[in-house]
Amino acid sequence: MLSCARLPIALGDLCRQRRGGLATRRRLATCRASRGSALLAVLWMSAALAAIAFSISSTVRSETDRVSTAADGLRASYLASGAVERGIQHMMWGPDYRNPDGSARFWEPNLPRMNLRFPSGEAVVEMIPESSKLNINVASADDLYRLALALTDDPARSREIADAIVEWRSPGGTGAPAALSLVAGQTFPPRHASFEEIEELLLVRGVTPELFYGNFVADTEGRLYARGGLRDAVSVWGLNAYFDVNTATPALLEALGVSVDGIAQIVQRRALRPFRDLGELNQLGISAPRLYVGGNYIWTLRATARLNTSTRAPSDVVRTSSATVKLLDRRQNYQMPVHVLRYYDDAWSQLALAPPGPGAPAQ
Repeated sequence: MLSCARLPIALGDLCRQRRGGLATRRRLATCRASRGSALLAVLWMSAALAAIAFSISSTVRSETDRVSTAADGLRASYLASGAVERGIQHMMWGPDYRNPDGSARFWEPNLPRMNLRFPSGEAVVEMIPESSKLNINVASADDLYRLALALTDDPARSREIADAIVEWRSPGGTGAPAALSLVAGQTFPPRHASFEEIEELLLVRGVTPELFYGNFVADTEGRLYARGGLRDAVSVWGLNAYFDVNTATPALLEALGVSVDGIAQIVQRRALRPFRDLGELNQLGISAPRLYVGGNYIWTLRATARLNTSTRAPSDVVRTSSATVKLLDRRQNYQMPVHVLRYYDDAWSQLALAPPGPGAPAQ
């Protein structure tokens, strides 16, 4: 084959041009391949950076929501504590301050609830006298059995709980097996002494947190109603003979022998206005020899607080605080007519959020 140098000048130029065009095309193809690889690398890098950015933004958003929820929870806790303090203050002022229509301006002793409004939210304060509860240290085994039966609807379990409570508080024991007061796997034997705090019931055999604190139950139509627990029906400061009709729980009323229809009438009547004397109770045709009105000097104030959102709508953040206080004679203790016996930073209450309505099952 002849080289381009040996060809005539015209043919040599043409040959060199062809060889140069082939090299150029090869270089262009190589450049295009390189640019395609770079483009793919850039696209993959962009996708990776977008995924990282999305992950970081999701984490930041989750942390922001968590911090916001924690801040709202802290604010709601302070609001609940402030509602308890406001309730104690209203108790100190008592019914001495009256509105033009004669109603109490701050607190009426027989009212079971206070509805308080604050700039940041609202609170419901339950006013529960200890005299509306059964004294856990002196109540008879039969009263304890009937109360447990009203809460559990289980005769065998109710008898077991009543026997375990009697065993726990009896000095030296009653001769019943010590295992009656032992939960499976639990190492706490019966104290054989009086209950110092009502929370000791959680150590008694058969008493679950749901039974102690209360739960929600469904009626025959499937609607859920709040059902109180042992905490709302027994106390270390309670009574054994007579109980306040305005705040006694439906379960305690059932244990005292009040009929189901009578309990419904009492709950519906006192939701409208409290009983002022037993005559109003007798007008309903209800026979309850162990009920009375008033005479309360130790109260539990349980405040359930809910914050307001920026649109003034109720928030989903709810916190509850509670205090047990003793009212003193203001004529002798004018400076401090209320003594705080116990305080709870967290005292969940389902009754404040969903109070029992007409037709609700016995609590």
